[in-house]
Amino acid sequence: MLSWLPRNVSTFGGDIDSIFTLIYYIVGIWFVATQVFLLYCLIRFRRRDGQKSDYTPGNTMSQMMWILIPCALVLVLDLWIEFRGADVWAKVKINQPAPQVVVRLTAKQFNWIFTYPGPDGKFGTKDDKKFQNDMHVPVNKVVRLILTGEDVIHSFFVPEMWLKQDVVPGREIPAWFEATEPGKYEIPCAELCEAGHTGMKGFLYVHPEAEYKSWVAKNWPGS
Repeated sequence: MLSWLPRNVSTFGGDIDSIFTLIYYIVGIWFVATQVFLLYCLIRFRRRDGQKSDYTPGNTMSQMMWILIPCALVLVLDLWIEFRGADVWAKVKINQPAPQVVVRLTAKQFNWIFTYPGPDGKFGTKDDKKFQNDMHVPVNKVVRLILTGEDVIHSFFVPEMWLKQDVVPGREIPAWFEATEPGKYEIPCAELCEAGHTGMKGFLYVHPEAEYKSWVAKNWPGS
């Protein structure tokens, strides 16, 4: 079923895939086992001539175990998913690596504004440059995003990067990714943000290192 998902070009995409895989196997095995047991009960305890139904109060330990054992199994499996997911969450959201490129993203109805700090590496100075709906990054470099919004809640979404983060007005929310393959990737808004929502999209351009340096030199001559 992972083949149904977008192509992964993110360094942490495999960790997220491992959670999907774990859930697929747990749910799939549990579903099959339940259906097999249900089919067995339908056949084993079907209505038969001359046989009366039996009332089971469920007040003995042997009877209660039919409920307690499945509950215990579900609890153990849920905790397994929770602990495994906590490790991945910490890697993606908490223990963010040192960035090699920093970009400020401002979301507004109905476009993305990407601000680069320029050669001085500082935002709010004269060499800052803004790009409408286009984001350019080098391949195999850690990119940090600082996300903020001007009006309503938006959601920055790059499926191939396994990256989705809500953008909330009045807050600065950090996010990061490291692309492993050059290419052009769509950035749709994944949060309904009124009438122009479907047209709110941009593109992420992941360049080989030499190509990215050429893009920087073109936009900041003499840098």
